[in-house]
Amino acid sequence: MGNRVFVVGVGMTKFEKPGAREWDYPDMAREADGRALEDAGIEYRLVEQAYVGYVYGESTSGQRAVYELGLTGIPIVNVNNNCSTGSTALFLATQAVRSGQVDCALALGFEKMQAGSLGSTYDDREQPMMRHLLALAELQEFAMPPAPYMFGAAGKEHMERFGTTAEQFAEIGVKNHRHSQNNPYAQFQVEYTLDEILGSKPIYGPLTKLQCSPTSDGSGAVVVASEEFVDKHDLAGQAVEIVGQSMVTDLPSTFEDRSAISLVGADMTRTAAARVYEQAGIGPDDIDVIELHDCFSTNELLTYEALGLCGEGEGGKLVDNDDTTYGGRWVVNPSGGLISKGHPLGATGLAQCSELTWQLRGTADKRQVDGAAVALQHNIGLGGAVVVTAYRAL
Repeated sequence: MGNRVFVVGVGMTKFEKPGAREWDYPDMAREADGRALEDAGIEYRLVEQAYVGYVYGESTSGQRAVYELGLTGIPIVNVNNNCSTGSTALFLATQAVRSGQVDCALALGFEKMQAGSLGSTYDDREQPMMRHLLALAELQEFAMPPAPYMFGAAGKEHMERFGTTAEQFAEIGVKNHRHSQNNPYAQFQVEYTLDEILGSKPIYGPLTKLQCSPTSDGSGAVVVASEEFVDKHDLAGQAVEIVGQSMVTDLPSTFEDRSAISLVGADMTRTAAARVYEQAGIGPDDIDVIELHDCFSTNELLTYEALGLCGEGEGGKLVDNDDTTYGGRWVVNPSGGLISKGHPLGATGLAQCSELTWQLRGTADKRQVDGAAVALQHNIGLGGAVVVTAYRAL
């Protein structure tokens, strides 16, 4: 894999409903970056490269955001990979350190979003997900907006094939909203009953409104460094090692399987996870805490299976047995996940990294998972890219 890589500083803003706070993306970035550098205990001049993720914004917004820290002339790379944008920025920063090109790199992500469902910006050209949508429309009746249609259709398929129930999907919403009560960074911090989740506005298939991630404003930042940098700056006490990381894009099976579950990235996730487990020398049973991409409750259950937490079709059993919350086999989305914490696309992957870093340091306050030593992160963007990352406490 190359040189060892460590997370030495993390920071994020509170995620907010679009327009709820008077700020612009440079303000968000300054807040998240400042917290990450303060957490690392280093000055910005020591950062040698920056990778900046956002989905909605003009070209070189990454430069404008990082310039809030100063003008040092470092390479700044703008990143856009749909909902996995933040973890893609982290993937690139990690690669830069692992290859030996730099000793310290910054991954930043932010989003200033519009309220309501995601929409397209450029309607005079082919949409990146058109191939996916046309393939899905051959399987299930087309509906708008696209994202809940795709993940709702995958949930319907799982119900038809394996007998999964609407209540099992809804229980994931109950869990994640409950977890978010202890997260001061979360957009929502309200607990709901199963009846309230099921009784909220129907969206598509088994999905109701309280099982869907909202649009959000916010930012996250992560500082990664080499082993030499950690030693030189005496950061071992706070460093968390990235012991495995893989990015996978769509595979032939995405379209050849004629499956809604494949079209929303299950095989990408399965492939990336297998590579990470091999790199890190771990398996699902070695993991203590997981932050995964619950853009919709259906995707969290599908991801249980794709990550190997259980067999195909057995995700509902994990829900029924409370295996994915405190006291269970794993704690999944202690932050509240995307459903309740919020989902500013460019920031999501870095917020996941921040949460897992706090968990492995033992500083997650009321959200702390007892004895957390190994963590797994999963972030997906349709169209498509999955990034899976494994972390280990020192």
